[in-house]
Amino acid sequence: MEGGIHTGTTGASAFRDCFSLAWKNPYVLRLAFSAGIGGLLFGYDTGVISGALLYIRDDFKSVDRETLLQESIVSMAVAGAIIGAAIGGWANDRYGRRSAILIADFLFFTGAVVMASAPGPALLIIGRVFVGLGVGMASMTAPLYISEASPAKIRGALVSTNGFLITGGQFLAYLINLAFTKAPGTWRWMLGIAGVPALLQFSLMLLLPESPRWLFRKGREEEAKAILRKIYPADDVETEIQDLKESIDKEILEEGGSKKINLIKLLQTKTVRRGLIAGVGLQVFQQFVGINTVMYYSPTIVQLAGFASNQTALLLSLVTAGFNALGSIVSIYFIDRTGRKKLLIISLFGVVLSLGLLSGIFHETTTHSPIVIATESSFAAYTCPDYSSVTNAAGWDCMKCLKASHPDCGFCSSASDKLLPGSCLISNSTVKDLCHKSHREWYTRGCPSKYGWVALIGLTLYIIFFSPGMGTVPWIVNSEIYPLRFRGVCGGIAATANWISNLIVAQSFLSLTQAIGTSWTFLIFGIISVVALIFVLIYVPETKGLPIEEVEKMLELRTQHYKFWEKSSGPSEKSQEV
Repeated sequence: MEGGIHTGTTGASAFRDCFSLAWKNPYVLRLAFSAGIGGLLFGYDTGVISGALLYIRDDFKSVDRETLLQESIVSMAVAGAIIGAAIGGWANDRYGRRSAILIADFLFFTGAVVMASAPGPALLIIGRVFVGLGVGMASMTAPLYISEASPAKIRGALVSTNGFLITGGQFLAYLINLAFTKAPGTWRWMLGIAGVPALLQFSLMLLLPESPRWLFRKGREEEAKAILRKIYPADDVETEIQDLKESIDKEILEEGGSKKINLIKLLQTKTVRRGLIAGVGLQVFQQFVGINTVMYYSPTIVQLAGFASNQTALLLSLVTAGFNALGSIVSIYFIDRTGRKKLLIISLFGVVLSLGLLSGIFHETTTHSPIVIATESSFAAYTCPDYSSVTNAAGWDCMKCLKASHPDCGFCSSASDKLLPGSCLISNSTVKDLCHKSHREWYTRGCPSKYGWVALIGLTLYIIFFSPGMGTVPWIVNSEIYPLRFRGVCGGIAATANWISNLIVAQSFLSLTQAIGTSWTFLIFGIISVVALIFVLIYVPETKGLPIEEVEKMLELRTQHYKFWEKSSGPSEKSQEV
């Protein structure tokens, strides 16, 4: 189901041309990477809270005892991002892409300072909301700015740099988490350092221009032309200016010169409606296939797989974050070569297989956990009350110890082999220290398992498949699929849908794992991934190599059918392909 008009050399040379900009036209790369720091902020916030949460639980016992409070600390940033994305769409159209990024940086810096100095969970949550407001605005503005300031031939690769910086920010977050595990104030440093990239981007964006397409739309044609002449080669710039002028003149004619966006007319416009179905659908499915359960709760998932140590959980999470960043580099290479749609299909197919593997492994982990035996004399005073009072203690294993009494009891493994029978004890710092001094492992999140490493392999495969396709393509498609007049508001609608879906997943994941188990939770994500695959096949068009002004023409002609991988056809047929 290929879309519109294709240039034969676009995919083959886009990555090479993008790379050659480093010396041919560094101005374009400067625009892309400066705006892309918004993606770094997005990624850092996504990754840093997963490790910081381990130490926030240690400092605030109320957080450790209440799953809802843990989910709130994580998800309040997402709630802020919903508002930020919604406001961002309006701010982008009214004040410009550059101004929206500057506002996002200010909000992010304010949130980082508040979180680092928070004396308790309440102020920490307020700081998370501020960070979320900034991340929500940056998440939809950065790819939009890059898209509008990029030559069509390499637009996908340049917008993919935003995706790379998102995953790079996640990797950096896990690295910093690991670096500060022994530092006084652990999580305060982890969350406070987030203000540094916000300051950096604010400084860089002050020196950069507004989006040329936004300037054209506002009647500031000479400013726009001056910027376009810096972006495009001399033999292409006049054609680009003419195409852009014709597109804007057509929009103004249709709207009778009105500068207000009529939302009802927006939804009645066929091209916009089709673009929104594809764009919003991709953003919703990006979250509902479970990616941010991995990003927000990666160390917790590692502990659920049987690794007890905070440091071990952070180190192993760093490995998965590294693969996530690597997948983004793969996306930069293939996005203009293979195309958006095919990359999505391959990505989702791998995600379905990976989630199936994770579901199976966690089922084995939870049904084959070490049994609980009578507490040894050295720990007799600390035996879990629920275990002491039960009539059929022989039926208890590690999982039952943790679930039946959570969060009041934990499992102290055998000193000789963590897979052998162990003790179910009261969960507090004294008992935890006694367990460690006896050369045993202390478990409160998950149980010892011989399948732990296989679960990590499944987690890594999930990241490897998700990152190049579903990780980056939804943002790219949303930066190029809407007509210029509606690009800000439609991008805001799609980003808001993304963050609402993100909030639902982030706020429910831990509760789901407690209610139905980790295995069934991943199985649900797997079923949703199958639905996402069908959606992409039917509703998502291919925009590879299309100038932004041509995307609208392609959507106008587009019809729905199930083919997506067609052989090359003649020029007359290609112009009709959808």
